[in-house]
Amino acid sequence: MADHPPPDTKRGHGTKRGGKSGKVADFRYKRPSRPDGKRGERRNASRRDGKPVSRGPVPAVTPGPGTHRQAYAALDLGTNNCRLLIARPSGENFTVIDAFSRVVRLGEGLAASGKLSDEAMERTMAALHVCAEKLRRRNVRLARSVATEACRRASNGPAFIERVRRETGIMLDIISAQEEARLAVLGCHILLEEGEGPAIIFDIGGGSTELVLVQSGDKVPRIVDWLSVPWGVVSLTDTVQGSDTTEAERLERYTGMRTTVGRSFAEFAERIRGHISGSEPIRLLGTSGTVTTLASLHLELPQYDRRAVDGLIVPSQSMRDISTRLSRMCAADRKQLPCIGDDRANLVIAGCAILESILDIWPATQLGVADRGIREGILRSLIAADAEGERSRAALQRMREQDV
Repeated sequence: MADHPPPDTKRGHGTKRGGKSGKVADFRYKRPSRPDGKRGERRNASRRDGKPVSRGPVPAVTPGPGTHRQAYAALDLGTNNCRLLIARPSGENFTVIDAFSRVVRLGEGLAASGKLSDEAMERTMAALHVCAEKLRRRNVRLARSVATEACRRASNGPAFIERVRRETGIMLDIISAQEEARLAVLGCHILLEEGEGPAIIFDIGGGSTELVLVQSGDKVPRIVDWLSVPWGVVSLTDTVQGSDTTEAERLERYTGMRTTVGRSFAEFAERIRGHISGSEPIRLLGTSGTVTTLASLHLELPQYDRRAVDGLIVPSQSMRDISTRLSRMCAADRKQLPCIGDDRANLVIAGCAILESILDIWPATQLGVADRGIREGILRSLIAADAEGERSRAALQRMREQDV
């Protein structure tokens, strides 16, 4: 779902960016630590009363008897990216043992043609062959591979899914927007600010954006309402055309993007209006390449650093200010900014328009940033379900032994 995370550096143009695609990543998915950063940015990771955030324990994923050395895999094929995580349970969390991310632009041209182009499918197949090889090399016990908006919308989406199965052995499941939203919440909800007030978790994807209104629950927030609109950074960029020549023309296009998204949000905005009150602060958490990119600019990072960004809490006004600045810049100037580069220079403007539209309908004073989402949600689901199955089988075996 996330629209453009740090891309495969093999595709790069000499600009140093995020973690290398395919490199083994050995880190634990727990609530992030808070190292001191430049400009004292961790001052933003605080409650509104100025006290430090206490993020509490991570909801446990207890491995079953046979799962402690087994690997689990989650593959997310989105409109812009193909991303894979392979992990093993590790105490209350899981440790990633292999990862892959590549910008494939599967949805390129989809808005105009209604189908996946041959060039986009070939790029995607190349990435999926890499994923298939990684899945073969690791001792993967369970895997789930999903495809989202591009394959949902494309007339040749099912045929492409069948081709992927035939040529790579990967069985992609075209999931609904509702399932996409649920998995995103499951993958990143632990980064929500503490509190009893309502919250929106959103994901700005390549082909769609999901917004989920949640209330606090025992382990996982309770979903109260949700929305999916067909506007992501790719689809909105392709649909709202405009010139990049002058600042006035760039602002006119940006305004058109904001208007388009705002109309799609209007009905949902009316439904959630009653949840905004002065009694409880409202909370907001975003998982997407848009928010991680803008957070990187907020921190003035020379290159993308997941450890600095994941779990950061940023003033919403700062994100608006950065969006305004980017909307006035030409593409050539945006490419020169750290953490944007060639891959994001065009798409980030659409992401900014969507983000500002979200802030319009849910005016939280602070925004939580998550560099995690649907893949992590899949992994937690797989590990928890497998562990429960192991416990059930072990209990059944004990009952049989007692009956003998």
